[in-house]
Amino acid sequence: MPYRAPVSDYEFLFRHVVGFDQVAASERFADADADVVSAILTEAGKMCEEVMAPLQRPGDLEPARLENGVLRTSPGYADGWKAIAEGGWIGISADPEHGGMGLPMTVTTAVNEMMSAACLSLQLAPLMSQGQIEALEHHASDALKDLYLPKLISGEWAGTMNLTEPQAGSDVGALSSKAEPNGDGTYAVTGQKIFISWGDNDFCGNVCHLVLARLPDGVPGTKGISLFLVPKFIPDDDGNPGVANDLKVVSLEHKMGLHGSPTCVMQYDGAKGWRVGAEHGGMAAMFTMMNNARLGVGGQGVGSAEGAYQHALAYALERKQGKTSSGTIIDHADVRRMLMEMKADVFAARAILLANAAAIDMGTATGDPEWAARAALLTPIAKAFGTETGIRVADTGVQVHGGMGFIEETGAAQYFRDARVTAIYEGTNGIQAMDLVARKMMDGGEAAARLLDEIETHAESARASVPELAEPVWQATETLRETTEWLVAQGDMTDRFAGALPYLRAFARVLGGHYHLAAALADPDGPRAKLARFYINALLPEHAGQLAQAQNGAGDLFALSADELAA
Repeated sequence: MPYRAPVSDYEFLFRHVVGFDQVAASERFADADADVVSAILTEAGKMCEEVMAPLQRPGDLEPARLENGVLRTSPGYADGWKAIAEGGWIGISADPEHGGMGLPMTVTTAVNEMMSAACLSLQLAPLMSQGQIEALEHHASDALKDLYLPKLISGEWAGTMNLTEPQAGSDVGALSSKAEPNGDGTYAVTGQKIFISWGDNDFCGNVCHLVLARLPDGVPGTKGISLFLVPKFIPDDDGNPGVANDLKVVSLEHKMGLHGSPTCVMQYDGAKGWRVGAEHGGMAAMFTMMNNARLGVGGQGVGSAEGAYQHALAYALERKQGKTSSGTIIDHADVRRMLMEMKADVFAARAILLANAAAIDMGTATGDPEWAARAALLTPIAKAFGTETGIRVADTGVQVHGGMGFIEETGAAQYFRDARVTAIYEGTNGIQAMDLVARKMMDGGEAAARLLDEIETHAESARASVPELAEPVWQATETLRETTEWLVAQGDMTDRFAGALPYLRAFARVLGGHYHLAAALADPDGPRAKLARFYINALLPEHAGQLAQAQNGAGDLFALSADELAA
């Protein structure tokens, strides 16, 4: 079965589950009515099905390569990028002043997820540009905006982000890249960056790098870091690519997956760059791009899960093995369990992702700090649960295939290999969890409490029609509230961090129950109610063990010494 864009699922979630009606009712996004959104999702889905999905396997089998310093992309990727660019899918949420559509982030998130399901390696390229566009919109000078944004939005040029160095991974403040003023408002950027997704390509006129580096007077740590825009080719007086800048791709990483996406080691040797944002304000500017990317990476996980599910379902419908009513393995109880878990978790993760995006849109539309707080709270959950769902569903997809899943020719393993890194980049899922229980709880847990109040109120109202589903959701939410209060009360952050990831997973489980309950209410006699019943009965109970682990503290984790761990 070829990839099918789940447009009807997005439309259902928009109408009944994630509150998109509030977004469309706002003055800021009044043009995003149901007909417009449906048309956009349909067209994007068609492009994903017909153009991107056929590139999934070729990119894995014929990876990007570096030949005599020239980057050669996988077969068909240039045409794929052209289709993405010409469709306007890079600048969906970008400012119309520079050629964007100005549509809600919720719509962008759905389109990005479809592209991820169709061909994750290629989707990484527009995602990088989207993040750079947002960073420039918020922090760049008008001159930089006027030159770079139209070309990035149109896809004529592409963007990247350069944070990581060999000695500075998650500890970004340890970077050693330098930027020396040239005396004319530009800077000479020197240093090496690693793990740069789409650090170069052979289908754009220019590649624009956002690079973190330290000015001569920059203090150690993150407070001394500035951000610079460093193009592959220095624009001439007419804004066209001119002379080559002093930067190069040193090598490509040999990765577990995402073979079609070139992950570059970049070397800057006094390359000419322009500062973006304030001096020593690089992290604030880069976080604009990183937060966008974290939502996008969560979508990559959900997209990977959707692709893996469809792939496994097609196999289960065809594979004959053993005695079943249909003659195929889809009617074996254990195979059915796996498929139901996959489908239920894809729905939950997708709903969390789109609810996160809708909160971002409401914050943009209203300026209400409570919406901004809601978006901030949901971001680490959407990123971590989305990517864990991608990995888990892809892993289960291999299992559905049985022995054939271990054979590369079936394509099942690629979903797992490609998705595995999503739990690592843009802040590991452990870092997301620590962010949730620390930075996002600096308000004493108020943003979390408001969300839990909404979930309980919704469950209480649902008791009249589906008490057997509403009651478990209400009870789980109350247990989550008690654990949240316990976490906030812990003065020792190590105790919070020790249980951070199970707490995040439990939060996601409860959110999934909430959104499945909403789906059941909107489709009481349909398949979504049946799926909700499975999720609430079979998967939601996992929250109890996760919350027990979250309150266990750090004592047991550090009970063994380093020597005892090695014994």
